[in-house]
Amino acid sequence: MQLILASSSPRRNELLALLGLAFKIYPSDFHEHPSIGLSPFEQVKQFALEKARSVAKIHPHAYVLGSDTVIELDGRLLGKPRDLGDAWVMLRGLAGRSHHVHTAVALINGEHNHETVKVATATVHMKPDEGERYERYLESGESLGKAGSYAIQGLGGELVERIEGDYTTVVGLPLKLVADLLQSASYQIPVNVESLYQRKPYANWPRFAV
Repeated sequence: MQLILASSSPRRNELLALLGLAFKIYPSDFHEHPSIGLSPFEQVKQFALEKARSVAKIHPHAYVLGSDTVIELDGRLLGKPRDLGDAWVMLRGLAGRSHHVHTAVALINGEHNHETVKVATATVHMKPDEGERYERYLESGESLGKAGSYAIQGLGGELVERIEGDYTTVVGLPLKLVADLLQSASYQIPVNVESLYQRKPYANWPRFAV
């Protein structure tokens, strides 16, 4: 059965490849617009489902993985910044505080009426804004296109004190959760997932071992 990743994200592509699976990439054309009244937890589920559904309509015989990541701070949803000004506001709000990262993963197959979605959550503790740390990061341009305006796997890792939970959740694709969803659909995972988590073969992963 063909597996499709409904994402153009290089990070999700790289993480999924760590499971040793053969898959194709078919980016979703779904545009994220938050729904009034939904919590960040429920909103990220809806986003992941809609991404997967949009591609499953085109490829009904394949299993389609859709995923989305949002930041929750004080009960509010933080998505991707519109521009550097918006990124600066987000980063200043996160500095020296803790927030939740929710990453939802949906798996859909139209032919078998299979549709499931689950969410992994990690807590990220950010360093305080000392010595122009956040200003320097903003100047790197890495904030753009990243939920919460930082990338833990990149230069943004320097802003993070520690995390509680699965590092790959914060990057954007919780691999243990993905493996569980695929195995529930009778997919065989070629690699040993526990061994993978011990090796941590991804940028900055060993730094945030828990």
